[in-house]
Amino acid sequence: MASLITKAVIPAAGLGTRFLPATKAMPKEMLPVVDKPAIQYVVEEAVAAGLRDVLMITGRNKSALENHFDRVGELEATLLQKGDSDRLRKVNFSTDLAEVHYLRQGDPLGLGHAVLRARMHVGNEPFAVLLGDDLIDERDPLLTRMLQVQAERNASIIALLEVEPAMANHYGIATVEPTDAEDLVRITGLVEKPAEGTQPSNLAIIGRYVLRPEVFDVLERTRPGKGGEIQLTDALQELASDDSIAGGVYGVVFRGRRYDTGDRLDYIKAIVQLAVEREDLGPDLRPWLKEFSDGLD
Repeated sequence: MASLITKAVIPAAGLGTRFLPATKAMPKEMLPVVDKPAIQYVVEEAVAAGLRDVLMITGRNKSALENHFDRVGELEATLLQKGDSDRLRKVNFSTDLAEVHYLRQGDPLGLGHAVLRARMHVGNEPFAVLLGDDLIDERDPLLTRMLQVQAERNASIIALLEVEPAMANHYGIATVEPTDAEDLVRITGLVEKPAEGTQPSNLAIIGRYVLRPEVFDVLERTRPGKGGEIQLTDALQELASDDSIAGGVYGVVFRGRRYDTGDRLDYIKAIVQLAVEREDLGPDLRPWLKEFSDGLD
């Protein structure tokens, strides 16, 4: 069944404090992953799944995001004059990638509040939410699968990843029931960053959601939770507890390639993992990595 969803929401208002001082003047989302900013990978994923209407929820000092997806006449003219068609193509690709809109979050009240700010743009239709810290390999079309399930079940869908029990307190964790599909579970409960040893499963929420618009009404009455922020997990918990509200919540268990750029170490790992797979970089990078690792104490 073809998805009728056309809109993607990308929250991008965070301060990126884990990457200071690099993010003092540059948005975290613009940090390069090999040779593209992290945010471009996310927009490309949305477009590949058929979502060309993209709303970014931004904050102060995020103008670089708008500049990246806008035309740069002087740069384009310089590349054209030099005959550098390859770089010109890359510059134009990001400009023409999608219809990108921007809305400021205003108060930093958490992910749930950022999603709620999208209400006027989204309207009364299902939509996708993509978080910029999670990059999904283009060879593993997670979002496409989630859109398919949403069309079939008419419910809200979240992406889940199996994690080590010791890492469960870093994620939102789902309580689940099996379905007739191997990669699909029905979610009966959600808890944000449970204390060690109290997690109901090892299935963690990662940054992809396909939500029914009823989530906005729930977010309107959701009180601040952990960290004094409005948690999207709390709103999804309410939807999951009563299928009659909006068809319930299902989880697609993702077993593909995911690159975490949320902290410095994982960010470095993501760059290396993506670079070694590239045809233009991998052949030279892989033998150098082996030589370098052999020399480590």
